[in-house]
Amino acid sequence: MSILQTTPRIDRRSPPGPRHFEIPESLLVSVITLAQYERRPVAEILLDLLAAGLTQYSTKERVWKQWESLTEREKEATALVCLGCSNGQIATRMTITPAGVKFHLRNVYAKCRVKNRAMLRKKFRGWDFKSYAKFAPGMAHVVRRPGKSN
Repeated sequence: MSILQTTPRIDRRSPPGPRHFEIPESLLVSVITLAQYERRPVAEILLDLLAAGLTQYSTKERVWKQWESLTEREKEATALVCLGCSNGQIATRMTITPAGVKFHLRNVYAKCRVKNRAMLRKKFRGWDFKSYAKFAPGMAHVVRRPGKSN
C-alpha cells in the first residue's frame, strides 16, 4: 500500500472532467429566460453569472479586510468622508486639527489603495455609516446642508 492510499484526501484534486451541480428550478427558469432574451446558450449565461458573482464576492471580502485594517480613528474619518463631511467638519467632529484629518486620510488612502476621497466614497458606496452620524451637542453644523459645498 502506498502512502497516497493511506493518506486522507487532503489537497488531492478529484479527477478532471465535467462537474454537475443541481440548480433550484426557479433559478433555472430565470437563467433560461435570460438566455432566451439575450439569445445566448444557457451554459454561457451560467458561466457569466458565476464569474460576476465570484468577482463581487471577492471584491466585498477585499474591501472588508481593508476596513478591518484601519484604526478606529481612520474608520471614523472614512465614515465621515463617506457621509459627505469636509475636512474641517471631520476635524471638529473628531476634535483634532485639519492636519490630523489629512494624516488619517493619507493612511486610509494607502491602506484602501485609493487616491482621493471620491475613490474612497466609491469603494464604500452602499455601506451604512449612520452610526457615525450621531451628533454630540453643538455639532449640528457637521451635517452637509443642501446646496452648500464643502
